[in-house]
Amino acid sequence: MYSVNLTKPDGRSLTLYSQRPITQYASAPSPTSEPINPNPHLRWHPLRGEWVAYASFRQNRPFLPPAEYNPLAVTTDPANPTELPEGDYEVAVFDNRFPTLSLSSTQALELNVETAPGTGHCEVVVFTQDPKAALHTLGAGRIELLLQVWADRTSRAASTGKIRYVLPFENRGAEVGVTLHHPHGQVYCYPFVPPVAERMLENESGYFLQHTRSLLCDMAQAEIKDGKRVIYQNDHAVAFVPPCARYPYEVWVMPIEPVENFAALSSVQRRDLALAVRAVLLKYEGLWQRPFPYLMAWYQAPTDGLPHPETQLHAQFYPPYRTRDRLKYLAGTELGAGMFAMDVLPEEKAKELQLVEIDLSETKNEL
Repeated sequence: MYSVNLTKPDGRSLTLYSQRPITQYASAPSPTSEPINPNPHLRWHPLRGEWVAYASFRQNRPFLPPAEYNPLAVTTDPANPTELPEGDYEVAVFDNRFPTLSLSSTQALELNVETAPGTGHCEVVVFTQDPKAALHTLGAGRIELLLQVWADRTSRAASTGKIRYVLPFENRGAEVGVTLHHPHGQVYCYPFVPPVAERMLENESGYFLQHTRSLLCDMAQAEIKDGKRVIYQNDHAVAFVPPCARYPYEVWVMPIEPVENFAALSSVQRRDLALAVRAVLLKYEGLWQRPFPYLMAWYQAPTDGLPHPETQLHAQFYPPYRTRDRLKYLAGTELGAGMFAMDVLPEEKAKELQLVEIDLSETKNEL
């Protein structure tokens, strides 16, 4: 993997990545040259026992622009500044202009609940310079590069000494809150382990103490042996609908053998994991025959410098699903109580995905 580091006129960082040497690139652009100077803060929720982030300046961010408007498009028109420069790179990562967390945050206000600076970092990861593409159309090679990019972003965040957890994710589709049409994801870098990951780690740690094995790796082996819910499998990676799925069409993707984080992937594991991710995306597209909305979240070990043999790098896909005449979203018991209520069986939805025929052959010219 090759990379080039640049600085935007407003002071934000931009990194270009490619599988080939990057020999041509323009200077880093930005919509404005004025520094954003974000100052988000945290407030402690005493009943839920977790931090809540506050960043009111995010109200000024773009929201659902018209389809023909492309704020990330490559352009040389000085009257139409953008976030991406021209060049021969494949992936770009830049600081979010409207971050929920920022390493420059200062002390928060004094209130009748505990507060803290919203220390952290938020980045945008642009998968391609082609605004009409989607992750599944870019080929497994591009996804493999993304896995390397996420490893590099995790390492850079950890090196600040202020980040304890790094979560890459992609929201795809207006149905799940996307505000830009360009194929992209984000990386959130937290000063603490966020609640969902924290609870996962607690359960993984308890299982490891009892069995000296990874909970998720054992689950993967059990799914491979059973076969009913496996969506895709190769030598080093597997994708399956978990037997405890809380969403129809929920899919987990992971290496078969223990891997703590992106950086720990071997080259063959990274290749096979990329193929598994693309297989799931193609299944989703083929199932509905339309651009499929989803959240893809990646979980890995905390960035505390300690070994974490209990945890397993993996992705969880959370798509909404269609009932008779509408898309299904979270209900009151799910949002309010955190208890999910399913009206379908994971095995039924796994069968639907298994029946979708896909083609994983790679194109010669990837973007």
